[in-house]
Amino acid sequence: MKFGIVLSHTEPETVFNALRLANYSLKQGDTVKVFLMGKGVELDQIDDARFNVREQAQAVLAAGGQFLACGTCLKLRSSAGSELCPLSTLKDLYELVRDSDRVLTF
Repeated sequence: MKFGIVLSHTEPETVFNALRLANYSLKQGDTVKVFLMGKGVELDQIDDARFNVREQAQAVLAAGGQFLACGTCLKLRSSAGSELCPLSTLKDLYELVRDSDRVLTF
């Protein structure tokens, strides 16, 4: 199955759980793409002792998952992106929605 996950939050527990689901899905053999938009493009800045978001995000990458980050949202934050938040476009979001069997939003 192809999962598309759209993250627009920086609340650590919510992001942590969304990424846990992404990791579980990848372990089941599914394809996972995570599109970051709005506050979600700040994913690599989340720092919380209880919810290790960075560790979960790195595990998604290591398992073959993909992150995409809204270029407009990054530019509004004067960011060029990063490994966890690579500059992407509205076309990438469209294709994620079009090509996914399921799209989840957090």
